[in-house]
Amino acid sequence: MTAPTERPRGGKHVVARTDEIPPGSRRIVELDGRQIGIFNIDGEYVAFLHRCPHMSGPLCEGAVIGLVESSGPGDVRLDESRKFLTCPLHGWEFDVHTGQSYFDPKRVKAKRFPVEVRSGADVAADAPAAAPGAPGTPEADTGAAPEADGRVPGPYTAETFEVVVEQDYVVVSTGRPRRK
Repeated sequence: MTAPTERPRGGKHVVARTDEIPPGSRRIVELDGRQIGIFNIDGEYVAFLHRCPHMSGPLCEGAVIGLVESSGPGDVRLDESRKFLTCPLHGWEFDVHTGQSYFDPKRVKAKRFPVEVRSGADVAADAPAAAPGAPGTPEADTGAAPEADGRVPGPYTAETFEVVVEQDYVVVSTGRPRRK
């Protein structure tokens, strides 16, 4: 499991670069005090609470499998287009797109979280500005108070560089969904 994210962005958490969760893999992280598993299933990212609703087993440690169907003895088909997350404790299966239980579809669902892939430029644009006095800010460096426009006078010149972020990031939303 990775370390908790340090800075939620309005209920949104950057959990990894897309290349850190390649197809067929998962990452379990702690967000807002909850363990959440993020899966890359054939290039699509999904996230589940790391607790099975059946008996609180470690759901996100289970296998992701295709649907096995049979109309009778000797007739077995594997449908790889329908994926299920299998709890390792008792084998309960949950649809990766809906969270619906395959064993008790009317009453049991695994908790899912919205996941999106965002460009590095969008993630950087959403990053909060440093608080006055934080390391790297003029107030911390010189001890001088800022003027009304936020600038700190001083005998220095800063060299600047353009920053370009070219990675895509996996972002999980833990807040409540907004109703339309």
